Amino acid sequence: MEISWLGHSCFTIKGKEKTIITDPYSPNLGYSLGEPKADIVTLSHFHAGHSYVEGIADNPKQIKSPGEYEIGGIFITGIATFHDTQRGTLKGKNTIYLIEADGVKLCHLGDLGHPLTSQLIEELGLIDVLFLPVGETSTISVPIAIEIVRQLNPHIVIPMHYKTDALSRNLQPADKFLEKMGIPKAEAKTKLSITRSSLPTSTAIVVLNYI
Repeated sequence: MEISWLGHSCFTIKGKEKTIITDPYSPNLGYSLGEPKADIVTLSHFHAGHSYVEGIADNPKQIKSPGEYEIGGIFITGIATFHDTQRGTLKGKNTIYLIEADGVKLCHLGDLGHPLTSQLIEELGLIDVLFLPVGETSTISVPIAIEIVRQLNPHIVIPMHYKTDALSRNLQPADKFLEKMGIPKAEAKTKLSITRSSLPTSTAIVVLNYI
């Protein structure tokens, strides 16, 4: 499996059988999405920075709500959450996606806006790769993000949804999260290649370059 970051909360996940893209963004976000190809696209919520399916080539299958899905050997579970601490009354709903492919279980939190409940922790179960928002503005705070890492204990954490030079929105950079996690100077990777057997035994933070 190969994971690349397209910017914001958007990733390309290339498995042996299918390619998945998460949360594609609109052009006004500052990043350049291009026209990436995918078989499946997941949408955590319908804000412009997370649901620009028009930018994805090949007319992918859209997963845009809670539920259980199976597409060509890829198993996806959408779990209903909220974009804020007031049960969605401020910013609406959010869907967390569990993606199981090539023997690896990935969890994309979208714009989660509140701590995990014990029920959510149980539903999520064991996670191999966690896509975690760390830019604070409009999502969880850094202390809550760190608590989620502790609660889920994934093999790999990939930060997302934070300020970069390309981004036009006013988010916080990833520095605060990385410093609190004891990684003040993370060396960013262009892409991440993993297999079930190559997963680290303890939690590793992997910062990806925007491509």
